[in-house]
Amino acid sequence: MSVLARRIGRIGSENAFKIGPLIAEVERRGHRVIRCNLGEPDFELPDHIREAVKQAIDDGMTHYVDPQGILPLREAVARHISQTRGIEVTPERVVVFPGGKPAIGLCEEAYVDPGDEVIYPSPGYPIYESFTGWVDARPVPLHLPEDKGFAFGAEELEPLITERTKLIVLCFPSNPTGGVATREQLEEIAEVILRKAPADVRIYSDEIYEHILFDGARHESIASIPGMAERTVIASGASKSYAWTGGRVGWAVFPTVEEAEVFRNLNINYFSCVPAYNQIGCKVAIESPETPPVIEKMVAAFQRRRDLVVPRLNEIDGMSCAMPRGAFYAFPNIAGVCERLGVFDAYAKLPDDVKAKTSPSTLFQMFLLFEHHVATVDRRSFGQIGTEDKHFIRLSIANADDELLEGVRRIADAADDREGFRRFVERGEHLF
Repeated sequence: MSVLARRIGRIGSENAFKIGPLIAEVERRGHRVIRCNLGEPDFELPDHIREAVKQAIDDGMTHYVDPQGILPLREAVARHISQTRGIEVTPERVVVFPGGKPAIGLCEEAYVDPGDEVIYPSPGYPIYESFTGWVDARPVPLHLPEDKGFAFGAEELEPLITERTKLIVLCFPSNPTGGVATREQLEEIAEVILRKAPADVRIYSDEIYEHILFDGARHESIASIPGMAERTVIASGASKSYAWTGGRVGWAVFPTVEEAEVFRNLNINYFSCVPAYNQIGCKVAIESPETPPVIEKMVAAFQRRRDLVVPRLNEIDGMSCAMPRGAFYAFPNIAGVCERLGVFDAYAKLPDDVKAKTSPSTLFQMFLLFEHHVATVDRRSFGQIGTEDKHFIRLSIANADDELLEGVRRIADAADDREGFRRFVERGEHLF
């Protein structure tokens, strides 16, 4: 549409939300859909946090507040990051945002000029790649190796760094793979950055899943590596750890007070401020002794579900799934299933305009939803550049045990339904 600015065509989206209307369409046809699409904990906001929000409203905290975030929350974040990352953080370097997403886009806007390069994980949270196009930067996907548990080290990162590198995005624990970096891997990554990257590079360390770890894994931040705190933006928030996706509170710790002031001003321009009552809820969530047991219970449920789902996915002919060590997703490789079902052949025969909007994993995702009534997310939704030969789907395990078992059973049926897939493609509907 010529009425819109050209840059509108450069921004992407988050396809996990695109699935919602399609699920509703399938349900209107009378089918029950197993929902394994959204990355949202299926737990309620803990009572002590809920009561703190209510009390803050009753106390009149319903007006404008500091665009940087209220001081009690920034103090709580600073103490938490200082204690858990082993670095010194002051409240002046903390900025509060309406959720985890704004910090991603605003960092690309603030640090990156047109033509600069942004290195980001692929598969990774889709907003990394989306905003790179928006700011007219050069996207440089770092393809995470499946055989390394979707983590990476110096070998994968070093060839991507150039004199134009301005922002390097890390995400551990990872969405969508559940990959977790070890201290040794982060030390490798830091060594390469310190040796090769420009002095003004910034690391965006997305640590939103910091509390959701399995098998005794420990969260490590690259900011804890000597020489990295002064280069790293540490980002987290309330959505995952406290099952509070609707609260829309995120935060970031910036390397300097001057940088934090820049983001305070961006908040003024974009949002004014985050509701004070939700910020009070987050302060209580971070500091209350009632919080750790609630998180432990939720994480134990996610680990139990992982142990239910992943072995069963691996029993499906043509499917293989690495065991995630964090977050709440399974990310199976479906290349063998696509081969058995004839997905690759069907994709190759599509018209070029349709082919540009879909992928083999997208075809399987849509077949799962419309014919076997399981909602998942395709590989293409987690970074499109250079992924033509990568075939995965993401399943959120934030669902009840019986729902997940039924979902895996339906996926297994779909993986054997070659005739059903042929009919689905012949209809020519919902191919992307």
